[in-house]
Amino acid sequence: MKQLYFKVEDAYEKERLDKYLAEQCADMSRSYIQKLLKEGHVLVNGTAGKSSTRLTASDEISFDVPDAAVPEILPEDIPLDIVYEDQDVILVNKPKGMVVHPAAGHYSGTLVNGLMYHCAGSLSGINGVMRPGIVHRIDKDTSGLLIACKNDGAHQAIAAQLKEHSVTRRYLAIVHGQMKEEQGVIHAPVGRNPRDRMKMAVVASGGKDAVTHYQVVKQWEKYALVQCRLETGRTHQIRVHMAHCRHPLAGDYVYGPDPCPVKLMGVTWEGQALHAGVFGFVHPTTSRYMEFQAPPPDYFAALMERMK
Repeated sequence: MKQLYFKVEDAYEKERLDKYLAEQCADMSRSYIQKLLKEGHVLVNGTAGKSSTRLTASDEISFDVPDAAVPEILPEDIPLDIVYEDQDVILVNKPKGMVVHPAAGHYSGTLVNGLMYHCAGSLSGINGVMRPGIVHRIDKDTSGLLIACKNDGAHQAIAAQLKEHSVTRRYLAIVHGQMKEEQGVIHAPVGRNPRDRMKMAVVASGGKDAVTHYQVVKQWEKYALVQCRLETGRTHQIRVHMAHCRHPLAGDYVYGPDPCPVKLMGVTWEGQALHAGVFGFVHPTTSRYMEFQAPPPDYFAALMERMK
């Protein structure tokens, strides 16, 4: 059981209680916050508060958060596109639409379920039972290369490289519009969108440093094929940075104008047109630099061909 306590500051005078909690408790979903409120668990000055309760400076908010039950995560015989594997690491070309690790609403069919079956228990345990072997992630609708670790030593070594920004990560993206510059660097902090906590955004304060290098590979009339190299790896970084520059990714219904699914030039797909095509790292045992490539998926290749 976790106990939470907040004292409302002047800046939140007359703020709705549900909106205030959504901002203060970014790790909780809005639906869960609403559930706590409806069940009377959230107290404002000792009295059960409602979603619409308007706050006053110095109000005291308190409530208990029950410990979440950890679901059993089972190995599943899921076909994996394995690019490289040894006793320390495994590099997988993740398909579009596959979730990397179990989370609410996705406890099966994830990459982790497949890795647990394929690796037969030989996965690092640093990130717990929900994310065995996982040292970094890519979005559900982003395809491409992802490395997993089979032991804690390899996990620590790869995590250190990610922290130092020495890992090579290059992505291909199809974006809206005519690019003014053939190449450039987007250096803008990324954090929770203050108006929608379910999204990320370039923020003025409170965000994490984020750097994306981009180069135009091909420019068409209304779209461009862009290669992006990550210097940092923030949540939704490429999607947020390109949207911030008014070049959202094709198919990105969260940060762009496209519906879901989207149909373009006879090609139909769901989610952002983004592919993690290159991954390079120093092997944790041999200390040798290794770099791998994965071709874009069929829908992506079809888009590039038809845009010619």
